[in-house]
Amino acid sequence: MEHDMGWFFTVLMVGIVALFGFLKKANEWFCVKKLDKNKCILPPGDLGWPFIGNMLSFVKSYKYGDPESFISSFTTRYGNGGMYKAFMYGKPSIIVTAPETCRQVLMDEEHFVLSFPKSVTDLTAKRTFHGVTRQQHKLLRQITTGSIIGHEALSVYVDYIRKIAIASFDKLASRKDPIELLTEMRKYASQVIMTVIMGTQIDQKWFDVVETEFSVFVDGIFALPVDLPGFSYHRALKARENLTKIFQAAIDERRIKNASDKSRTKRSILDLLLESKDEEGRKFSDEKIVNILILYSFGGQISTAPTATWALLYLQEYPELLQKAKEEQEDIVKRRPSSQTGLTLNEIRQMKYLSKVIDETLRLVNASSPLFREATTAVKMNGS
Repeated sequence: MEHDMGWFFTVLMVGIVALFGFLKKANEWFCVKKLDKNKCILPPGDLGWPFIGNMLSFVKSYKYGDPESFISSFTTRYGNGGMYKAFMYGKPSIIVTAPETCRQVLMDEEHFVLSFPKSVTDLTAKRTFHGVTRQQHKLLRQITTGSIIGHEALSVYVDYIRKIAIASFDKLASRKDPIELLTEMRKYASQVIMTVIMGTQIDQKWFDVVETEFSVFVDGIFALPVDLPGFSYHRALKARENLTKIFQAAIDERRIKNASDKSRTKRSILDLLLESKDEEGRKFSDEKIVNILILYSFGGQISTAPTATWALLYLQEYPELLQKAKEEQEDIVKRRPSSQTGLTLNEIRQMKYLSKVIDETLRLVNASSPLFREATTAVKMNGS
C-alpha cells in the first residue's frame, strides 16, 4: 500500500510540473502573439509564469536581495543586448536597459507615451502627472517646481534642511545599536521633502504618522498587485486611503489659516496649489492636490534616499575619495566669516568635488523606480 502511494505521489508531482511547464509555454505563446501583432522581431527574454510573470523574481531582488540582480539575470542568460521581453505588472512588456535605447524611449514622446500599470495608477492616482495631456503636465510641473527652483527659493530652505540634517544625524550618532542606513536616509529625505511640500512648521507627531503610512505605501508599489488581505499591495491601498485623509485634513487646516492671515508668507507647494488655477482658469480640486502631494512625497523617498545611501557606501569603500570630499568641506568652513553660523547656498555651490561624487554615484547606480512607457505603434530599435 505504501509502495502504491509513493508511486501515486510521484506521478502526481510529475503531472503538476508538466502542467506548470505547459502553462508557462502557453503564457509565452499568448504574450508573444500579443506583442507581435505587427510581425516584429521581439528581443530575447522570459515571460515567466501565467498571470504572475516575472514579478516574483522582481519583488525578491528588490526587497530581499540585490536590486541589480533582476536585470543581471536577463543579461547573464540573454546577453547584453539591452532589450528583453518579460511579463511585468500584469502585462507583456519589453525591458529596456541600455543607455542609448533608454534615451530613445524617453525622448520619443510620439511613439512612447507616458503610461503606468493599473496597479500603480490605483495607488498613485490616475490623473496626477500621468493620464493628463502634455499641456496639463507642463502646467503642473511649472506650478509645483516654482517653489523649489531658483536662488531665492533654495536660500529659504537651506537653513531648514541644515537643521533637519543636524537633528537627524545627531540622533543616529547617539544610538548604540546598528542602524539600517537606507531606512534612516528615507526618514531624513522624507522630512526634507515634507518641509518643502507642507511648509516649515511640521508637527513631529504628524510627520511620524505620515512616515509610517508611507513605508507601507511604498512597499506596495514594488509588490505583486494582489488586492487580498495579507498581501503588501492590499496594505498599500489601505495606507493610500489613510494618506488621503491625512493630507485632506492638512488642506482644510491650511485653507483656514490662509484665510485668517492673508499676510503670511506662502512658499510651500501646498500653498501654491491652493492658489493656482488650471489652463481653463479653474482652481485645482482637493482630490488633485492630495494626489500631487502624495506623488511628490513618494518621489522624494524613492530617489533621494537611495542616491545618498549609495554615495555614503562608495565613499566608505574608497577612503581616499572620502578624505578629498572631507577636505573640501573643511576648507569651506575655514573660509567662512566668524559671524556666520550656518551653511549658505553660495557654500553649496563651492562643493565642486562633492558634486562630482554625486554625479558619479548617479552614473553607477539606478536610484529611481522603473519608468513606464507604452508604444503607440511598432518601432524598430537596435536593428529589430
